[in-house]
Amino acid sequence: MTQHHIDKKRAQASFNKASASYEDAAVLQKHVLGEMFLRLKLLKINPNIILDLGCGPGNAGPDLKSAYKPHDLIYLDFAYDMLKKAEEKNKDHFLKAFSSKTAQQFICADMEAIPLLENSVDMVWSNLSLQWCNDLDQVFRQIAKTLTHNGLFIFSTFGPSTLHELRASLASFSQYSHVNQFIDMHDIGDALIRCGFSDPVLDVDVYTLTYSTFKEIMYDLKHIGARNALQGRAKGMTGKGFLHQLEKLYEVYRANEKLPASYEVVYGHAWKVNKQLDEPSIVKFYPKQ
Repeated sequence: MTQHHIDKKRAQASFNKASASYEDAAVLQKHVLGEMFLRLKLLKINPNIILDLGCGPGNAGPDLKSAYKPHDLIYLDFAYDMLKKAEEKNKDHFLKAFSSKTAQQFICADMEAIPLLENSVDMVWSNLSLQWCNDLDQVFRQIAKTLTHNGLFIFSTFGPSTLHELRASLASFSQYSHVNQFIDMHDIGDALIRCGFSDPVLDVDVYTLTYSTFKEIMYDLKHIGARNALQGRAKGMTGKGFLHQLEKLYEVYRANEKLPASYEVVYGHAWKVNKQLDEPSIVKFYPKQ
């Protein structure tokens, strides 16, 4: 069914257009990045080659270099203008840290077809980018193929409660999908096992951003590139009349003079370990209390 299938060209265009405004609007993305580093510090790993998968403007680069001093740090994104931002940002950091011997590569590609050699990367890092794939198993197989033995995959992505206020408001008067669909934490864990990962650990947290007006919510979504990229989306239904009706419906969620926008964030990590076929794998889930 194509209704929930992401139109990659449209998504690329949205992120390319948002590359200039992303830094100012991506408040949540930067917070989640910090949470990922807190989780990463608990793991014993010394990666020599790191892949930042879906790197966006390359915000993770400086901290990954400082923490591990890898021989190679590879940035991959399907939006060329975002990748150029990553190159600009990390080139400056690289020049300032002149004692570092880290080599950097910037690759414009789709994470569903990672153009790297098998067993060539020690750690794959992915912050809030997996939700832009159409075939999660394919992405996980690509990552598993790319990782070395005992390599680490650490990630964050959005869960199904993300933007539930917007989704419910839209559903009350439109039969079309205007908000991307997100995958449940348990389904992500199952997919990791299917694709050969070992000892997956997943937890979830919910964040609520608050705004004074509905227009501010839509502004932020636009300026981080999170525009509706679903195939089968409505044509000609995003004009002023449509948005005015949506704004009125969204007002039911206003509390303490603020409008909420909720985000369910799934954090996870897993290892590439070649287990025996009869050795069971268990996914550890830590739901938010």
